[in-house]
Amino acid sequence: MSAIPYNTPAELLGEMDRTRSRWLLAGLLGLAAAAGGYFADPQRFFQSYLYAYVFVFGLAMGSLALTMLNHLTGGAWGIMIRRILEAGSRTFPLLLILFLPIALGVFQIFPWAPHEVAEQDHLIHEKSAYLNVPFFFARVAGYFLICLFLSFRISRLSAQQDEHGAEPYYTKLQRLSGPGILLYGLTVTFFSIDLIMSLDPHWFSTIFGILLLGCQGVSTFAFAIMVLVWLMRQRPMSEAVRSVHLHDLGKLMFAFVNLFAYFNFSQFLIIWSGNLPEETTWYLKRTTGGWQYVSIAIMVLHFFVPFFLLLSRNLKRTPGKVSKVAGWLIFMQLVNAYWLVMPSFHERGIHLHWLDAATPLAIGGLWMWVFLGQLKQRPLLPVGDPMLEEALHSGGH
Repeated sequence: MSAIPYNTPAELLGEMDRTRSRWLLAGLLGLAAAAGGYFADPQRFFQSYLYAYVFVFGLAMGSLALTMLNHLTGGAWGIMIRRILEAGSRTFPLLLILFLPIALGVFQIFPWAPHEVAEQDHLIHEKSAYLNVPFFFARVAGYFLICLFLSFRISRLSAQQDEHGAEPYYTKLQRLSGPGILLYGLTVTFFSIDLIMSLDPHWFSTIFGILLLGCQGVSTFAFAIMVLVWLMRQRPMSEAVRSVHLHDLGKLMFAFVNLFAYFNFSQFLIIWSGNLPEETTWYLKRTTGGWQYVSIAIMVLHFFVPFFLLLSRNLKRTPGKVSKVAGWLIFMQLVNAYWLVMPSFHERGIHLHWLDAATPLAIGGLWMWVFLGQLKQRPLLPVGDPMLEEALHSGGH
């Protein structure tokens, strides 16, 4: 058995508390600024709030998906970030509360929501069986029920595994994770349709849900790497995490960067080659009025630059370097969320507003406060997982 202490030392718990306090302060300041923005310009508040919410919700969804993926397939990479992913997946109660502004602003956010619009627009009227406010809220309730059930069921089984040993909880986690990943795929698909695609109710894409899945994979791996490197400054993670673990995580992040680019290019190629007006309008909005520069920035700074950086084996095995790349990818995912949402509201060109910074600070700060609170509740390593000892001794430095 490993001599690594599994309980989180008091020094690290104290650091977590101090970091939580800083994030809470940031979140409250952002919330105060966003509230002021609501009274000054309600419509702009709802627009900025939506893109920030989509980004943060993706971190929780990605955490849940990667937790289930690791339970299903195994691998030392998941053992080292298991507690990070579980903590991220237990933030759905907060996200349910933070959804309230979107619920209150549904008629100002979504062009299909007002009843008179459906009466005047033939295409929206044809889709009104799906695009109507009561059914929208019913679907959102379903998304949260699925996510809350999966996250807390998996987290509970993991806690029982820590307390009582591997079986039967190890097998139960595997059996739950298979159907859970299928439910996740359906949830992320319809979530992307409802909160992003329906902003352009005349437009559709059959690959859009998969595109959002790729976004969540990039942001979640990047986030997990950043938190893991931060935890590596003290025991037990300083002794448990080896360069090979960072290398594995870096390779997986690299894979999702490529998937992100592939999904985006596939959608663009299919729509552009089809050359149908109802499909190409979505890209026309994002290639004019200054949005084309954001598109180019995402292509270069979210794919080409990270692609060549992450080819380096040394970079992926060096905590400081791989953490910086991960941080940059998180920022670019925030830019990407902005690019997905905002052109639907500002077709004539980019309209930057201070609320575009205040709302991510508000939602992200509160989310990090809850995340760190969940992270400190359990040992940082899954002590009951039968793969832990093998993961701790896999590879070399």
